Amino acid sequence: MAEDGEQESADDRRWMAEHRYRAVLQVLDGVAVAQVARQAGASRQSVYTWVERYHSGGLDALMDRSRRPHVSPHQVAAEVEALVCELRRSYPRWGARRIAHELGQRGLVPVPGRSTVHRILTRHGLVNNQDQNHRRVYRRWQRDAPMQLWQLDIMGGVFLADGRECKLVTGIDDHSRFIVIAKVIANQSGRAVCTAFAEAMTTYGVPCEVLTDNGKQFTGRYTKPAPAEVLFERICRENGVTARLTKPRSPTTTGKIERFHKTLRRELLDHVGQFADQGTAQAAIDAWVHAYNHARPHQSLAMATPAAVFRPTPADPPRPGHQVDLPSVDPPQKAAVEELLAPRLPALLPSPRLPVDETQIGAVEFEALVSAIGRLCLPGGQQLIFPAALGGRTTTVWADCRSIYVFLDGEFLRTRASQFTPADLRALVERGGRIAGPEPAASALPTAPLPSAVVEVDRLVGRDGDIGLAGARVKLAPHLAGQQVTLRFDGQLMHVIADGTVVKTMPAPVPVENRAQIGGARSPRATVIPPTAQALRAQRRVPADGVVMVAGQRLRIGRSHADKTVAIVIEDTVYRVLDGDTELSTHTRTSDKPIKQFRANARTHN
Repeated sequence: MAEDGEQESADDRRWMAEHRYRAVLQVLDGVAVAQVARQAGASRQSVYTWVERYHSGGLDALMDRSRRPHVSPHQVAAEVEALVCELRRSYPRWGARRIAHELGQRGLVPVPGRSTVHRILTRHGLVNNQDQNHRRVYRRWQRDAPMQLWQLDIMGGVFLADGRECKLVTGIDDHSRFIVIAKVIANQSGRAVCTAFAEAMTTYGVPCEVLTDNGKQFTGRYTKPAPAEVLFERICRENGVTARLTKPRSPTTTGKIERFHKTLRRELLDHVGQFADQGTAQAAIDAWVHAYNHARPHQSLAMATPAAVFRPTPADPPRPGHQVDLPSVDPPQKAAVEELLAPRLPALLPSPRLPVDETQIGAVEFEALVSAIGRLCLPGGQQLIFPAALGGRTTTVWADCRSIYVFLDGEFLRTRASQFTPADLRALVERGGRIAGPEPAASALPTAPLPSAVVEVDRLVGRDGDIGLAGARVKLAPHLAGQQVTLRFDGQLMHVIADGTVVKTMPAPVPVENRAQIGGARSPRATVIPPTAQALRAQRRVPADGVVMVAGQRLRIGRSHADKTVAIVIEDTVYRVLDGDTELSTHTRTSDKPIKQFRANARTHN
């Protein structure tokens, strides 16, 4: 089609030259110029110009000439145009406005406008035309000054080399777009979120308001069977912070923090792959966030950096709820903060508060109230989970530095390994606890270390296919619900044994050094673990978003590998993604669904 158009244009130019040539011949034959102009449909000045051009250059001079001006004083220099193209190729995500800003930062005078830069990019084929489809008009808003409102959220996508996926607690100042929180956490518990929030308040000050979604870490409004105040809401209440919630299914309300998540994924997480450990991930994200706050101009701030607009208030005295692991916090404030971050202690029987020597306390006994949702919260972050039917009942707790025993109406309920320190026991006595007698039964932990690194524990699988292990819930498989299983920890793996057969193998969720403290841990009874099945391979073509599906599980490969066909090694515990002989990533296998497709398909990725 393009060749046909060029041919038609050339024919038109030749026809116009012949038309002018006939008019020139009539003038040379003596016909009046006015008459020739009327017949040719042109002015007399044009006819005179044709005759002059024919005398100077012949028939070729009658062709149309370029209308481009000989001199363009406002034309961008070739060096500037080359610099614009180079910046675009080096930073593909920079738009015309950002490139114009960077040219000004480099001392270029005069700085080309945004439209000029856009035309340069378009002329060199560096702009991908997109169909604009604005189906919804959003109401944009922001607070008038910094520290008036923080937006908080939790995002995933921080993968570690051992296959785990960590979460990231994020917070942004609504006015300045300054990132106040970017904390990598192993699990999105309410305590981890509150710790990150308290650290931010210690560093930058207490905001007037916070805006979050309706996650259970932020609000207990939807807690069953009855609403309850969670730790985050308590910290906000005791610090005078107004906690605001979005409407359900309305992520655009916290659009600023959601947009930050998109930027973080595209500029960092999609390109770095997996981190060696949680500390490495935190260091990399901290470095990127520092550049985001102090060096990266923000378009909503008229190309100023968030740090140039943000005004923290760390000079205010920290209130209860602040993180205290900083040397600038005074000891009295530290004690108040630790008390706030700890779960609310159960009501203890009143007793005289006399000075107590820690060395004289072997064990403590006190009464504790089970919450409405069946949680018994103890100092140090320990929680014991009971059926919701026991909510509101008062239990008697016997505890020392090794074991915890819980009794209800004189009947033994359960025992767990203790995380109490002598200082915790002393604090319990000062709060009303009683110095207890000897241990009711055998210790929850063995008196000596286990003889080997291989450890076994027995657990009953819950109705959701998960178990309680080291204070956390570990997902096994739905079809194991209600069964008694043996968990065998061997090296970096955990084998799930049911009826003498290994039914599942997964990465061990408990480090080797902490396995002796697992409740019910014992030396292994079986000596041989049946071998796992031979690993299979599947192929997948990576789509534009960098996520493929295997057996209903999403594997994030990364946008940088889009359009590649990768091989996925299917093992009992993990999926290993290979690009030829290069291993791109490893993902923990969380799905037990059968894999039906092993070849890459342009349409299907299941």
